[in-house]
Amino acid sequence: TYFTLQGFSHLATLQVFLFEGILLMFLITMTGNFLIIIVATTDPALHTPMYYFLKNLALIEICFTLNIVPKMLVDLLLERKVISFSACALQLYFVISFITSECFLLGAMAYDRYVAICHPLHYAITMNRRVCLRMVIACWIAGTPLSVGLTGWLFSYPFCGSKEIEHFFCDIAPVLDLVCSDTYLFELLVFIATVVIVLIPFILIAASYIRIIHTILQMPSAEGRRKAFFTCIAHLEVVTLFYCTTGVIHLKPKSSLLANSRKLMALSYTVVTPMLNPIIYSLRNKEVKHALRRTFGRR
Repeated sequence: TYFTLQGFSHLATLQVFLFEGILLMFLITMTGNFLIIIVATTDPALHTPMYYFLKNLALIEICFTLNIVPKMLVDLLLERKVISFSACALQLYFVISFITSECFLLGAMAYDRYVAICHPLHYAITMNRRVCLRMVIACWIAGTPLSVGLTGWLFSYPFCGSKEIEHFFCDIAPVLDLVCSDTYLFELLVFIATVVIVLIPFILIAASYIRIIHTILQMPSAEGRRKAFFTCIAHLEVVTLFYCTTGVIHLKPKSSLLANSRKLMALSYTVVTPMLNPIIYSLRNKEVKHALRRTFGRR
């Protein structure tokens, strides 16, 4: 009926330090992403497809963080780190769903930049409000069938005597370690699903940026090239950060990462990446900085 999350019990002397550091990053994450949503909603200058996608990315980061970090913070202060069977399954469902949504949303944002730079005269028609809404809805629901299928299948397996999950949240690999039956088909499906989820948006992103770079290099003025490049740099940094953390760890077979290494890798994409994304967009984007000044300057 329940599992015990081992979390960072191997770092017993650093529990308070970890709590303070993760709490600070959690507050920065919530503040930064909420600010992105507020300015993208209230400032008319940001009522464009690019910032509509950015607003949804910030919302995904908020939901993903709330699914994991508050429970982790509570567990850092408690000796008995218990999570019920149903809560563990629900947490895993949302982990899969939000990661899938973010993958596809990053692909949609790359396509938006491609249309804006390579086909600027058709941008307003191609990326109209209805198209953007459909793309965002598709990104949000993309992970639902997979989340339901994988979570239901994994939690239908019999679990062995140990209830100790060697992680700080319910992820596929650490929960799978507790299963005491043959999981070959499940692992094969997880690998195929991960490759598809990661590769489809990645191919779209790569193809978009190949065309974008080609178009930028053909621009006659250096100033035009610089402006076009700077509209993409923040998105490129966020994509790189996402794929170097989330993508890498979920493409690894369950036995290839030690439990403690897996925790550190997971900490980077559950706490650090959601905190850095709004910072990257704020520092790299003059329009966001001006919108923040206008919004909070008036108040």
